[in-house]
Amino acid sequence: MPSVSLVCEGFERQASATARGLGFDGLPLAVLRGHVDAQTTDEMVAAVLEHTVPQVIAGLTTAIDHDALGDDEPAALDVVVRGSFDDVQRAFVERGWTDGLPVVPPTRDRVEAFIVPSGHDPWRIIGTARPSGRDITVWSVAVNGVMAGCRPDDLPVLLAIAEVFADPAYGVEHSGNTTGADALVVLNGPVIADLGFHHGAGALREGAAPNTSVGRWVRLFQRNVCGFTADEHDKGTFGNSTRVVLAEDEAALAEIGWPNVATDLGAAAGTDAVSVARINGGLIIGSVFGATPEAVLPYLADGLVRVTGWELTHVYGLGQGHYRPLLVLSPLLARVFARAGWSKADVREGLFRHARITAQRFEQYIGEWSNLTAGRRTLVDLAAHGLVPPVFAERDDPQRLVPIVTSPDHFVIAVAGDPNRANAFVMSNDGQHGWWTTKPVDRSYSADLVCRVDDRDACR
Repeated sequence: MPSVSLVCEGFERQASATARGLGFDGLPLAVLRGHVDAQTTDEMVAAVLEHTVPQVIAGLTTAIDHDALGDDEPAALDVVVRGSFDDVQRAFVERGWTDGLPVVPPTRDRVEAFIVPSGHDPWRIIGTARPSGRDITVWSVAVNGVMAGCRPDDLPVLLAIAEVFADPAYGVEHSGNTTGADALVVLNGPVIADLGFHHGAGALREGAAPNTSVGRWVRLFQRNVCGFTADEHDKGTFGNSTRVVLAEDEAALAEIGWPNVATDLGAAAGTDAVSVARINGGLIIGSVFGATPEAVLPYLADGLVRVTGWELTHVYGLGQGHYRPLLVLSPLLARVFARAGWSKADVREGLFRHARITAQRFEQYIGEWSNLTAGRRTLVDLAAHGLVPPVFAERDDPQRLVPIVTSPDHFVIAVAGDPNRANAFVMSNDGQHGWWTTKPVDRSYSADLVCRVDDRDACR
């Protein structure tokens, strides 16, 4: 069936790469000139008639020459470069396979040695990397693990994150959108202590090798397997630095009797798990003053409000009830709540009451300052149609306070950082463009090895 995709200027390469990943290589494109939000209606209509409509007609009436498209993708066992360490670095930079930093050359011997201790079949397919269309295999996970400087013991963690990326519920294909949000991995379970992941002072900063190298693997894997490069899917207007793994302070959680993030998101208590979401931005809540929940809660809620802006379109607009910001409490602050008998659910209820903005400001974010809510309907109107909960329309006063999430359990709370400091960190998330997704980390010796690396074709 002849098809044409309408795209805005600057998105042509992303559209072509997406089409290839979905099995439609060479999809004809019709480009909308200029940015639709910065044009008058007359300017937009004129540009569509002059430039876009002819491209639509040509795309629907011209046959695609599939033989001319070509495919220079190297196979898994191809030797792509020979030479010195510097030669490898130069070649990988030229081909866009690095994050700009030196990588460990992923020689066949290194990659095999990375996989062998866990017994995994190197050619097992975990899923498909949407939208590049590439298979996610144990081998591709290991190749990027070697490049990032990970250890063989880290492979089960990497495989769990790869399962998140293969899960349609996470939506890895949204990772290249213009806001530039990036994946954050939260790690839970005994694996933190067993593999030496850092959870104390300086959490979320580079420096601890396991946290840093696994975080770097996320970026390399998205680049090399999912296709998030400037030539393909990465359309971030502004980018974020690579996010290191956030490991929770499991000992502090056990002491105060709180579940960890993975358990909150559905994992079995006491098990190893990763939870991944796409994070837009964050800010520190420093020097929180107070010895009671009532004293510290308003400051924490204020931080969540300050980190939240256009993301409210994930409450309604781009999504519907999909906004789930993250609050990272230092163990000291978590104990302030626990000593008073507050559970995590109590903290979330408190945040729901305090983390509020005026209805007028909310409506400006979702419909006036950003053009992402059709019709620019008010919260009262949205509530009347069941599109937001009734709490958003308890009165019609534009100065009434409304919450920033649709339910208290949409606040995600983690515990990590310096145990002797009264600080917290808040992060806004990109809604269903990287939905909180949890997968178990299986560190048992794998029974799926059915062939050697040399027998790849025989295994299929």
